[in-house]
Amino acid sequence: MSLIAARRYTQGTAQQASLVIDGKPVPELPLDTYDWVGLYEPSVAEMELVRQQYGLHQLAVEDALNPRQLPKVEVYGKTLFIVARTADLKVGEDIAYGQTAFFVGPGYLISVRFGSLRAHTSLRQALETKADRLAEGPDYVLHAVLDFIVDGYLPLLDSLDNVAQQMEEAAIDVFPEQSVIRRIFRLRRQLRRFERVIGPMEEMVERLVIADLPCIDPGARIWFRDVLDHVRRAMARMRSLKETLAAIVETASLLEQHRQGEMTRALAAWAAILAVPTAIAGIYGMNFDYLPELRWHYGYFAVLGAIVTICGGLWLRFRSIGWL
Repeated sequence: MSLIAARRYTQGTAQQASLVIDGKPVPELPLDTYDWVGLYEPSVAEMELVRQQYGLHQLAVEDALNPRQLPKVEVYGKTLFIVARTADLKVGEDIAYGQTAFFVGPGYLISVRFGSLRAHTSLRQALETKADRLAEGPDYVLHAVLDFIVDGYLPLLDSLDNVAQQMEEAAIDVFPEQSVIRRIFRLRRQLRRFERVIGPMEEMVERLVIADLPCIDPGARIWFRDVLDHVRRAMARMRSLKETLAAIVETASLLEQHRQGEMTRALAAWAAILAVPTAIAGIYGMNFDYLPELRWHYGYFAVLGAIVTICGGLWLRFRSIGWL
């Protein structure tokens, strides 16, 4: 069986190394006792054993086995069914999504994980050193696992943020190449998908904060409020990244237009300067006998002096207005 861990806790202390998942219904447990079962990509047959043992609703089990659900909260009698989405950065800049479904009922918390490689083993070990926290019940464990999932978004966003900053700094110096522009649009597409997949997490956690739900103690809502704050921060960072990537292309385009404008002004200034000797040389190149100063001994030097004077004046003028 794809069982990661299954233990029974009484007043926050584990009673045995592992529970047996055999499909036999669990008897009613005392109020201070509950089971925490963790499954990773179970089969239909394995989930059927868990369903029989804890009396889970068939529709909720089907949703837990479908790894393409969006985050949601549903109530099946005394059982609370929750779907959360995980996100991890694969090799490169692609985001891999997973799903973790939770069944929270009187005396049990069952997590069903698909896709994500971030196991809850380390979290369970850390919580088992705090018996007073585990003694608060399955709702506290639910909060801890949700917080663990949301905290997993931060390394992903940090990595993408570093990439966006590098692109932004490079775009200031030179207009991005086509490969860089394609990379920017791929990242924006990844972030749009992140918003579609992870975005409903905010609504799901908010419902845990404000709604009157079974197996969620009103005193535990403050813990879910902390998770909600983390989700909102992650979504705000994601939207900021989207805006940064959009601004990179816009800023680079404006800077390139400015550089092209400077080049155009410089070319226009030099064209105006070169037009003077061209015009004078063109006039004196005409085949007429009575051109002014044609037979004057110093006419050549006078014309050259006029060309230099006019071109120098134009150069100084264009220089003063920033065209050269």
